[in-house]
Amino acid sequence: MSETIVFDIGKTNKKVLVFDEAMNLIFQEEQNMPTITDDDGFECDDLERMENWIMEKVAELIADSRYDVKALNFSTYGASLVFLDEKGGRIAPLYNYLKPVNDGIRQSLFDAYGGRDELCRITASPDLGLLLNSGIQILWLKNEKPELYQRVKSILHFPNYLSYLFTGKIVSELTSVGCHTFLWNFDHMKPHKWIEDEGIKLPEQVSNFHSENVEVSGKKIKVGTGIHDSSASLVPYLLNEKEKFILISTGTWCINMNPFNHDPLTDTELKNDCLHYLNVYGKPVKSSRLFMGHIHDVNVSRLAGFFGVDHKEYRSVPFVRPLFENCLREKVFFKEGVPGGYIDESVDLSAFDVFADAYSQFITDLTIECSKSINLVLNDNNELKKLIVTGGFSRNERFMGVLAMLYPAMEVVRGDIDNATALGAAMVLR
Repeated sequence: MSETIVFDIGKTNKKVLVFDEAMNLIFQEEQNMPTITDDDGFECDDLERMENWIMEKVAELIADSRYDVKALNFSTYGASLVFLDEKGGRIAPLYNYLKPVNDGIRQSLFDAYGGRDELCRITASPDLGLLLNSGIQILWLKNEKPELYQRVKSILHFPNYLSYLFTGKIVSELTSVGCHTFLWNFDHMKPHKWIEDEGIKLPEQVSNFHSENVEVSGKKIKVGTGIHDSSASLVPYLLNEKEKFILISTGTWCINMNPFNHDPLTDTELKNDCLHYLNVYGKPVKSSRLFMGHIHDVNVSRLAGFFGVDHKEYRSVPFVRPLFENCLREKVFFKEGVPGGYIDESVDLSAFDVFADAYSQFITDLTIECSKSINLVLNDNNELKKLIVTGGFSRNERFMGVLAMLYPAMEVVRGDIDNATALGAAMVLR
């Protein structure tokens, strides 16, 4: 018996999971935590409460006679930094990556290092605005809160900070540094020059397979470095799949990840919201994304309101291949692309007899938009054999059916790995 604890920290739900030696899930608990406000009054996660919960749960699980805990790791959302003083104490809130920031800060960075397009290209990071590029968080703190910044001795990405709470080791790893941060030079696979020029020292880089032996609640366990959640979700598939694949992670966002396309990003790809993740092996993963879940929900609400049905009615629309083949013949929704408000008001819904007909055409056209996003990360060769769909849309048989029709040379399958993000964080410590 040898169990691994993983804390999987999302923006909405915080989960603790326990995996046995065979990587079977044997315990799971979710915790919803109310947010607080930062020193500017903007909403952020309550990191102190989260820390206390993590410490309490680890102690509780180690003391539980049903488990023989041997390892502990963390997967968290990205684009979030923790700032430490010279004594290793946290000196600022966990700033929300949706916090607005003065555009002049990023523009000054672009102007100094070859312009926006070049910095985005070399760091494989679209300019996402707000604080979504974590390198901007450092410059923002330095410019907007200089007295606080003067106290900063170390800077950690969120998953590495949670590891630090147990190990006391200040380290970083590539899945966090190499994900739309503006920090990593993908041409030379090292931190970008602006980091050194600004006098910023990033922590020592270690592998995601690295761990520290630590005594926790009177028991020696190994503690991982922590891992960015998107890269963590790839791990079970990288280790188990025998054929090359694209992982399509669906939910509010549809994230398309191709672990086998390491080509540099083109200007066209960057302008279409593509980026590189670094996986646990330090290899670039070309990725694209579409706000598909949100687009789906707001349009379904419009259709349901027009036809006077429940918004869940779409779940009972059958996938009849000849009908959907007919829908593929001519696009009706999003002829000019997805509009800024995500609802295609140009479509006259009275042209459809019933809700099922309207939804069938809509989901077909939305899947076509998804395929455009997928095509951005496809290789030029024919090595890819499989599209693996995870998340909510993997259970939408209309979406899955149309996707299979759009990619007849590939196998389109539902990913059958539950809690893949947490499982990936556990597997790197095996």
